[in-house]
Amino acid sequence: MNVRGERECRDCGNRWSYYETGAIECPQCESLRSVGVTERATHTDTPVTLELNAHRTRFGEARGTLPSEGVDELKRDLRRYVHKRGFINGGELRRLDSTYLAARELIEAVDVYDRLRDPTEFDQEYLLALLAGADEGDRPETTAVPDDMWEARGMAAARAVGEFREDALTFLDELVAGENAAAEPTGDSGRDETAEASSTVSVSTSGESAVDEANRVEPARDVLGRIRDQTKRLEALQGGVNPETADALVDAANAVGDYVRTGDPKALSRAADELDGLEP
Repeated sequence: MNVRGERECRDCGNRWSYYETGAIECPQCESLRSVGVTERATHTDTPVTLELNAHRTRFGEARGTLPSEGVDELKRDLRRYVHKRGFINGGELRRLDSTYLAARELIEAVDVYDRLRDPTEFDQEYLLALLAGADEGDRPETTAVPDDMWEARGMAAARAVGEFREDALTFLDELVAGENAAAEPTGDSGRDETAEASSTVSVSTSGESAVDEANRVEPARDVLGRIRDQTKRLEALQGGVNPETADALVDAANAVGDYVRTGDPKALSRAADELDGLEP
């Protein structure tokens, strides 16, 4: 959605960032009478914190199987977090970050672990390691993922990359719309009547070798199409691939994001190289 990032309270005059609070309620006087005072920007993210301390206490005492109580609450909190998260913040395309990935992987890992008939010590250690570090974005290394848990890493990558890809395409659409609006003639008054429409997203153009905004859209879309194909492949395999393959898909998605933000052709090459290693 396109929102005005800074709001002003009509009752007390306080100003705050909607991007940081996600609320139209004044944080100073709690009035609901506020108005946006800056230009609109595309925004899909919502301020949310992943808090797992209570779950760590409960699950840290588990032996062999998950505790009979608390699993649904854990998954509820994790899903609430990922559902509120987005990758466009105030008109800027953000990276597919490690905390989001860890939360996604923990959701999948809990489900996989719960289905195992005879979970091993390594399976439990992996699950508890995820729980221990997810809110700080810490995940086990690929070599530490047990074979039975490959599905969790793979499905987390597929779903996370799928969500990132949707936001990246939205960002590119807004970038094109802004370029088209900026190219239209101004009104009789000479005032640029499309200035607001052209400012919903922003990218960097400062690099010496940076590709122009308009010229980076189609190459990015092409690579995002290849990413879509690999995402569908992971889903068809139910995530059952080597964890290094899952992480490579994430790296490819982030490299495309870097290219969109900076116009650096090396970033696009990194994305293509990652995908080349995944395709038959």
